[in-house]
Amino acid sequence: MSRISRRGDRVVVLIGAFKLLKSTLLIAIGAAALSGAPAAVLDRALHASRWTGAVSGHRTVRDAVVKLLSMDPHTMRDLGIACLFYAAMFLIEGVGLLRGRRWAEWLTVVVTVSFMPVEIYELARHRGAGELAALAINGAIAVYLVRRRMRAHAPRVHTRAPVSRFRAA
Repeated sequence: MSRISRRGDRVVVLIGAFKLLKSTLLIAIGAAALSGAPAAVLDRALHASRWTGAVSGHRTVRDAVVKLLSMDPHTMRDLGIACLFYAAMFLIEGVGLLRGRRWAEWLTVVVTVSFMPVEIYELARHRGAGELAALAINGAIAVYLVRRRMRAHAPRVHTRAPVSRFRAA
């Protein structure tokens, strides 16, 4: 294994760990929503998770959470379940990346890119460091993984000199 591929593997492990961190944050938010936590607790959790991009469009989501908390428990339960499903997706991505699975790299690209329009919308509406950081991190992850997968499928060029059939005497 070359030095570059080992370094690339470390980057994938870091991305996997980042996905697991996002999953952990969403599990906490989902559990708080299901347990009927006060709006202030959920608001702080969402604010703390903004730089990770775990909750794309965090201001919109935070506003929705505050509104939902004033609504019925059924709606609150739905929010908690949605957060847990989203956390499960990050958990699958993270574990797959940590185990070196190619499908996890592609899944991460698809999921990450699918939420970028929401992040761009939020950045346009509310310019902030958190929104910019989330977009930059997720964009870098997507570009890195696509390039890594494309490089893995590129035809290999042999750089060794051809071996002569005749031996020197």
